[in-house]
Amino acid sequence: MFFPQNPLFGAMETWQRANLAYAEMMMAANLVILSRTTRMMLGVMSPQEAARMAFEKPAAFAKSMEMAARAQAAGQGHAAMALAAVRPIRTKTCANARRLSRPRR
Repeated sequence: MFFPQNPLFGAMETWQRANLAYAEMMMAANLVILSRTTRMMLGVMSPQEAARMAFEKPAAFAKSMEMAARAQAAGQGHAAMALAAVRPIRTKTCANARRLSRPRR
């Protein structure tokens, strides 16, 4: 952090990290939606992928809420809560985008 003595700059940096994580998640989600929609349209989506599409969301949202609650319980502030909440969803979405963008065998 550039100005460690001022808590305002720390909060600003955390909000910027949360915004960046959210933007990464949104871009990856667009790729995932495009890939899965195309596979459904062409009729080549595997049953495993269809099940994964439905079952991964509740787990990611539960982890997101858990991490936000932990940040709140630790008294880290609203920016840290927002960052903690978006990170698990971003991680899962980016992993899906990487997996779905690989060439199929």
